[in-house]
Order: sequence, then structure tokens, then C-alpha cells
Amino acid sequence: MSIADVTARIQQIQSQLALLAPPPSSGSDFSSSLVSASATATGTTSGGDAVVADARQYLGVPYVWGGTDPKTGLDCSGLVQRVYSDLGYTLPRTAAEQATAGTEVPGGLANAQPGDLLTFGSPAHHIGIYIGGGQMIDAPHPGTSVRVESVYETPSHVRRITPDQATSAAASTPSDARVSTSTPYATLFSAAAAKYDVPATLLSAVAKEESGYNASAVSPAGAEGLMQLMPATAKGLGVTNPFDPAQAVDGAARMLRDLTNRFGSTSLAVAAYNAGPGAVLKYGGIPPYPETQQYVRNVLAQMQEAS
Repeated sequence: MSIADVTARIQQIQSQLALLAPPPSSGSDFSSSLVSASATATGTTSGGDAVVADARQYLGVPYVWGGTDPKTGLDCSGLVQRVYSDLGYTLPRTAAEQATAGTEVPGGLANAQPGDLLTFGSPAHHIGIYIGGGQMIDAPHPGTSVRVESVYETPSHVRRITPDQATSAAASTPSDARVSTSTPYATLFSAAAAKYDVPATLLSAVAKEESGYNASAVSPAGAEGLMQLMPATAKGLGVTNPFDPAQAVDGAARMLRDLTNRFGSTSLAVAAYNAGPGAVLKYGGIPPYPETQQYVRNVLAQMQEAS
């Protein structure tokens, strides 16, 4: 990790601590602090809202046929694939293939939610991301750029990739998802999963990404133990010794439960664990930090492999 990476990480942690100050003295106080820190947000951030927030960062990127890299240009399906990849979803490359991804929304556009995919033509020759209010974000054609525009005709299909806003995002990562008995600390992950109703695979993936299952790890920024808790965060969770794997897993499970309940999405909870809830609130989704975006992808991929 470079000095610049360490500095950026410290700044992220400082912004998190500023939102949580003064440090709470118990796990229940910590949960209250999360709610208090999000008081400026309205409603619950859903998976679909995270899709829209991520798509907005690409506004203005020029259209390039076959483009998949925002540094050089995107086409319509390249934009869709990129946005969902940022959030840990793997979609096919072309609009025609993406038109079969996820589930069909009954009633079409009338029942579309932000984050749904709108496809046009059969087979699909164009695709956009619905943002609500009869508008979508898309990359229309050569000579234009990624932009917000009205849904100009009735879509051929409306496809939903993220879970319904009316259901918990945890439905895609059930809390009874078990880890292999050969996984380090499998017993602790399973016990905390049952206690706090979070997936054991999530706890295992976070531990692997944070410390490589090293209960003695200390990061350059000062995060400690198996779950890499900062001292102030550990104190707020009631963890007196973050180097004790049992305490660390229990505290991290409680934290991830609270973050998932707050943000309504496993991917956003993971992002908040890495960058702090303040960063997720600031950007309305997964923050545009390369470290955090890669962290979310890695954790979700490990969960999928373990399930």
C-alpha cells in the first residue's frame, strides 16, 4: 500500500469517525449513531438507487461503438455492463444478451423502478438504465455522450437485476448461507451469522479481504485484528480486544447487520464497512474510490464462490 493510499484511507476513516463522534459506548449506541449519521438522507437507499448513483458518474463520457472503458468511451451496453460490474454484478456484453438478464418486470414501464434496465427492439438494439420520472441514463449513438434523456418509446422489455425494493437485499445472500468447515474461523462466522442474521459467507469474505484471516494483522492506518476494526470503531461496538477473533467477528457481524439494515443492500453495507457510512451517504451509493470499488467486487465474488 502506497503512502497516498494510506493517506486516502485515513481521510476516509476520519470522515467516518466525524459522523460517529462522540464514540458510542455500546453496540446499541453504535447502531443509533449510524441512523443519526444518515439523517440528511431521505428514505432508504436501495439497490436500484445505488445503480442510478453509479451510472451518474459516467455522464458525459463519449459514445464509442463497442466501448467498455469510460476512459475512452462507452456504448449503451458497455455502460450498463460497467455500472453493474461496479456494484458486483456480472452481465453479458451486448444489449440483446442483457435483455434476458435478471427478471422481467410485470406491467413494463408502469412498474419500473430506478435501476431497472429498459431495452428497445427485438432482439434488443439499445438499452438504458431507468432513473424514474420517465427518464433514463443511456449512451445513445455516435456523436453523443452518456446522458439523461426521456424514455422516448415503450421499451420492449424492463428487466430487474437488483432485488425488489420491497424485499430485503439480503434475499440474494441468505443469512443461512454457510461456509465450508475448512474455512478458517468457520465456527465463529456461523455463530455470529445465526446471532445477527447476516450471511456467514459475508463475514468470511470480509475477514479474508481485510486481513487474509490473520487475527494479528495491523494495517498502516491502525486497523486491528481479523476484521480490521479501527480502535474507536471497536470501542463503539463493545469490542475490548480486536485481536480476539471471537470478539472481532461478533463486533463486525453486528456492524454489518446495522449497515445492511440502514442501506438496504449488501454491496452498500460492504462499501460502508470499507469507506465509512459517511462516504456512502455523500455519494448516494458506492463511493468512487478505486480501493472501495475493488473491495466490494472482491467481497461479493468471494461470497458467490462460497455459496
